[in-house]
Amino acid sequence: MGHLNRDSSKLVARLRRIRGQVEGVERALEADADCAEVLRQIASIRGAMTGLTNEVFEEHLRSHVVDAADDAARQQGADEMIQILKSYLK
Repeated sequence: MGHLNRDSSKLVARLRRIRGQVEGVERALEADADCAEVLRQIASIRGAMTGLTNEVFEEHLRSHVVDAADDAARQQGADEMIQILKSYLK
């Protein structure tokens, strides 16, 4: 997905924040933290991952479907997204 290169630094920064959140949950579990706090942290991670996923979905649709070079590329981009969504929504 070469089209992500222009925003890759922002995406990598988001992913690093998510990694920090996951490490925080790991530390909390190792420290026998309160269940409610761990669940809040997990919910936060889920929200962050959803936001990241939505951003990449949107960029894929814009680059490979909406702004595709031709009908064949548009069809391929749409087919890829359909397969990704089927996997994602299982």
